Amino acid sequence: MAKPNYQFKKRQKELAKKKKKEEKRLRKLKNKEDEANETEKDLTPSTEDQKEE
Repeated sequence: MAKPNYQFKKRQKELAKKKKKEEKRLRKLKNKEDEANETEKDLTPSTEDQKEE
């Protein structure tokens, strides 16, 4: 009977954990960019309105 390869399982678990963490980091970064763009869009019309008056 073959012995379980604990190092392989541990490495796979670590890789999965890193991948999940990286995906979460990228998702947060994208959300920040979207939020910044929305804020920028919200500010742009109001400053244009003030210039017209």
